[in-house]
Amino acid sequence: MFNIFAKKPTPEELVRKWSSSIRTQQRGLDRQASTLKQEEKKAERTIKQLAKRGDTASCKILAKELIQCRRQRTRIATNKAQLNSISMELNYQVSKLKVVGSLQKSTQVMKSVNRLMSVPQLQRTLGEMSREMMKAGVIDEMTEDMMDGLDEDEEEEEDEVERVLAQVTDGLLGEIGQVPVAVSHVEVSEAESEPDLEDMQNRLSALRS
Repeated sequence: MFNIFAKKPTPEELVRKWSSSIRTQQRGLDRQASTLKQEEKKAERTIKQLAKRGDTASCKILAKELIQCRRQRTRIATNKAQLNSISMELNYQVSKLKVVGSLQKSTQVMKSVNRLMSVPQLQRTLGEMSREMMKAGVIDEMTEDMMDGLDEDEEEEEDEVERVLAQVTDGLLGEIGQVPVAVSHVEVSEAESEPDLEDMQNRLSALRS
């Protein structure tokens, strides 16, 4: 039951609570980025194996997944930086409490919270935090702030696939050159088992969702 006599939290207590939530979310993002990095390395090894067999089509499929995972890691880094920006601004406001007497409205915090609300794994925490921040007068009511998310056209995506293939296969595939006919007959070490392309695709897709 809601206690109407409960003591109202002080600005310092609110900021400590918000900062703790932010650190928890940042650790979660770090774990997600680390898992993505591990799967990227596995995908790179698989692409190299497939390149030795001359399976260009499968290499391109995995290269596209690899590109999406790298973009996801970049988004994670951006989200983490936004969370850090919120935390720094809140701590700065706490340091000024003796002068101003209360938490002040912050456009910077509002913009960062608004952008982060579009991140599925952060929505629950940021939703609760934003409601508390509105009550505390730190931000105004949230508004729609759709960030530009224009997809690259097919030609640009294909160019990036070629660059990634060239980088991962040391020029065997991609923009530096296509696989020679003879490569399809290169002997593959018995230690290199047949890569499971579908399984790799499913793992990479799951990590991006």
